[in-house]
Amino acid sequence: MKKIVLSFFLITSVMQLGFAQRELIHAKPATLGFDIDFINQKVDSIMEMGIDSLAFPGAQLLVAKNDTVIFHKAYGYHTYDNIQPVALNDLYDLASVTKIAGPLPGLMKLVDEGKLDLDKPFSTYWKPWRNRKDKKDLTLREILAHQAGLVPYIVFLEKVVLENGKIKRRFVHHSSDKRFQGQVYDGLYINNRFERKMNRIINRSKVSDEKKYLYSGLTFLIFPSLIEQLTGTDYQAYLEENFYQPIGSHTLGYLPTGKNYANDIVPTEVDSLFRKTLVKGWVHDENAGLKGGVSGNAGLFATADDLAKLMLFYQNYGRVDGQQLISAETVKEFTEVQFPENENRRGLGFDKPLLNNAELPLADAYPSPLASPESFGHSGFTGTFVWADPVNKLTYIFLSNRVYPSRDHQKLYSLGIREALQDVFYSAEHE
Repeated sequence: MKKIVLSFFLITSVMQLGFAQRELIHAKPATLGFDIDFINQKVDSIMEMGIDSLAFPGAQLLVAKNDTVIFHKAYGYHTYDNIQPVALNDLYDLASVTKIAGPLPGLMKLVDEGKLDLDKPFSTYWKPWRNRKDKKDLTLREILAHQAGLVPYIVFLEKVVLENGKIKRRFVHHSSDKRFQGQVYDGLYINNRFERKMNRIINRSKVSDEKKYLYSGLTFLIFPSLIEQLTGTDYQAYLEENFYQPIGSHTLGYLPTGKNYANDIVPTEVDSLFRKTLVKGWVHDENAGLKGGVSGNAGLFATADDLAKLMLFYQNYGRVDGQQLISAETVKEFTEVQFPENENRRGLGFDKPLLNNAELPLADAYPSPLASPESFGHSGFTGTFVWADPVNKLTYIFLSNRVYPSRDHQKLYSLGIREALQDVFYSAEHE
């Protein structure tokens, strides 16, 4: 098997000035009651199967028990040419994990402070919806639980690329100036007015009369603007100051190519539609790209270490190093199932286990059937997955670039790789 396995006892981080000097605690699995031989044999086998099946060229797995990392290994390579092995401190495009790592903690804090009410119409805070008959009464609770009837996704790229594949020059230029400041990729800059066009299209989008679970990332495109409006602070600066610095996340953030990190960035897809090259260091999601790489639906990059810090912060219900950054009451509300009577498993922004998950065999479960009903997390289109279980005190981080070289690679899903890997650690604790 073509793979590289790196020591999971290696502590890796990039220390950036101004960040809390806070590192994860590592320990051998046996000291916390885990069967390491069982874990290694099972995890190696599943990862080997994933790489051999072309589910991904490489991946890494980090698992923490309580607040202690007991396992962190990397497998395979950045691409199928087997040149650059996956390293434990590689940066990954988080895709939709951005939703719970970017705008969501901001919204939670604003709810905590009484600046947002989950059960008031969202139009109370977002003025453009006040005159939209089908949107003016939708609550933030319905929206965050994917219960509002909003359309799942709008392909804004269609507004930028002509049918013959050429880019509309009124929206995208190859050099920046005062009207084209948002960078989409190397040598691609978006018109400053395009974000307003995106917002208008979102405001006019249809809403289903039937209120049932339908996943929609639409409002996450506008949440950064809402957070800036309600805090009077730049969105990225707000996240850094209130969350990323206090939890000691050194690399979690947007637009990593401009930050001179020592970390390598794992590439995503060979983009044949828009960027016409391998996407690396810039957000894979086209909608987030058209917002200059800073969005609430996608755009964040991070290492496994930094994601573990974030999920441990959530697992501890908003507490880190004796500081309560978000009240435990608010975190618990956001991580609870909101509309079980509608067969909707979702929390507020967070994904949750299937409602009957514990009764299902592993092949049908999501995530592991041994994960507690109180557990929560999120997945990302690029092949990322994070999950926290506050009952079993188990945090699980899986990072891959399953979209390389094409998003058509679906084996990560069909083989149930992420669920199977997570299940290993629940089982190993009981061995």
